[in-house]
Amino acid sequence: MTSAAAKAPVMADVARLAGVSHQTVSRVINGSSNIKPETRERVLQAIERLGYRPNTAARALVRGRSGMIGIIGTARTLFGPTSIHRSVEDAARAAGYFATSVSLSEVTWQALDDATDHLMRVGVEGIVMIAGHDEALDVVRKQRSGVPFVVVEGDLSKGSLTVGVDQVLGARLATEHLLDLGHREIVHVSGPLNWAEARARVEGWRLAMSDAGLRPAEPVPGDWGSGSGYVAGMRICEMTDATAVFVANDQMAIGVLRALHERGRRVSQDISVVGFDDVPEAAYLIPPLTTIQQDFEAIGRRAIEVITQAINGEDLQPSPLVTPKLVVRESTAPPTRTSA
Repeated sequence: MTSAAAKAPVMADVARLAGVSHQTVSRVINGSSNIKPETRERVLQAIERLGYRPNTAARALVRGRSGMIGIIGTARTLFGPTSIHRSVEDAARAAGYFATSVSLSEVTWQALDDATDHLMRVGVEGIVMIAGHDEALDVVRKQRSGVPFVVVEGDLSKGSLTVGVDQVLGARLATEHLLDLGHREIVHVSGPLNWAEARARVEGWRLAMSDAGLRPAEPVPGDWGSGSGYVAGMRICEMTDATAVFVANDQMAIGVLRALHERGRRVSQDISVVGFDDVPEAAYLIPPLTTIQQDFEAIGRRAIEVITQAINGEDLQPSPLVTPKLVVRESTAPPTRTSA
């Protein structure tokens, strides 16, 4: 092995490649907010290109801290929470933290309280909670652990340190796309309403319909799973006026597509379908699914930036919601008939 191959990159190499000072690289790694976005991006690109890995253990020893971030996941069987969990872990490592996770198979007060206690015992400096459930947010509001909690993807009005996607905007984008195509009878298949994201997507759908001068019917309920989407799809097949469906996630949309196919309803000729999440399979369904894309990597980065600032005692500014994006594919088209 050559000496060049054996030598690991150091912070000075990152600074040289990025064209910044050693101190600037250190501030980026430690999550300081006083860095221009373009400078931060240049440093992160240099870190990635060189394969630089901060010496987390040494930094923790110098600072007298553990260098550990705890993550609590409450729904890792679902695409959105799983993607966020992974992005938070990746962002924590990139920022020089050890990440330790607790995944809960069920959401109860006792389970969440136990998870928090476990993370405190191992000495985490802060906790990121991926909290779609209302019960998880209750834990955040009532806990008195003394370390910062960052709430990701829950009811963002109920915590001081929050990061998430603008779910209302995403639902509006989906519904407005259908309205722009000429649809007026747009059914919504909701997620479980004890999830903040499900309520926000219902709100966005209703706001878009109201702005168009339309009064929507009540949503068809679902539970995020494709089975509930299938049941909802069968109900929608009985709604003769419906020309479009906005489904609260892609997993349920898959079930809706199956039900429509079984009942002979052609997508997008007879009825249009929009999902939410942009799962990898969405582009390969028959037909490819129009959906709302969430930037999960951006959520992870922001979560670690916020918790790092809180750990360092910096002044915290409200974190802007991540903007979702409409991805148009072949499951949507103008209606071939007008509603009755």
